Amino acid sequence: MPAQPPTVSVVIPVKDDADVLRRCLAALAAQTLPPDEVVVVDNGSTDDSAAVARAAGARVVDEPEPGIPAASARGFDEARCEIIARLDADSLPPAGWIAHIATAFGADPELDAITGPATFIDGPERWRRPLAFAYLGSYFATVTPALGHVPLFGSNFAARRSAWLEVRDRVHRHDPLMHDDMDLSIHLGPRRRIRYDHALMMGVSMRALNGDRMLRLRRGMHSIVSHWPAEFPWYRWYRRAVRPRSRGAAAVRP
Repeated sequence: MPAQPPTVSVVIPVKDDADVLRRCLAALAAQTLPPDEVVVVDNGSTDDSAAVARAAGARVVDEPEPGIPAASARGFDEARCEIIARLDADSLPPAGWIAHIATAFGADPELDAITGPATFIDGPERWRRPLAFAYLGSYFATVTPALGHVPLFGSNFAARRSAWLEVRDRVHRHDPLMHDDMDLSIHLGPRRRIRYDHALMMGVSMRALNGDRMLRLRRGMHSIVSHWPAEFPWYRWYRRAVRPRSRGAAAVRP
């Protein structure tokens, strides 16, 4: 008999995004392989985000501390399944997203985390793919050399719960300026196996391009340099090259 796929929790941090959350939860309900649980972390919403989540059958967890790092970490703490998948309230996962994640982890016991690309689902249609390529391409191209491995993309990744439990006390969950996906990437790597999968596609909102560009740059730099000097890029590349990969709570800090 074929092996059972690993169980999957989906974590969605949310603040005042009831309408797009409704759309996201409907897409999760339509998956070819449904998630075993959906955990929506309400980060101080003043709209009916929590009610929308409960109506869709999600488990709602309140996180009063403001900021995505606190909300995401709380969701990962609350997740009960073998694999923790992460996306945003304004994300739109294709129907095979959960199945692809479960198959990837089921086929590779050494895989600790997986991430993938995205395309915009709104805005001028002819610009959606090229702008998404430029947006994410610049992220992966600039962060990968600093980390010594591919980073996780916060709107589209999954990790083993066991890996999260190993690093949960090291992530900067109380720093609202931190990019939670970059922070988690730093603590998971470089010895754990993080894979970029071109087929793990996600639909995301073009509103990611809005807002203060200088603030995004500041947050990105802060997320990297806050880990220095212990995580200088050349140290990470060296550790990746010369240290054997190990797993479990007794593993040497990456």
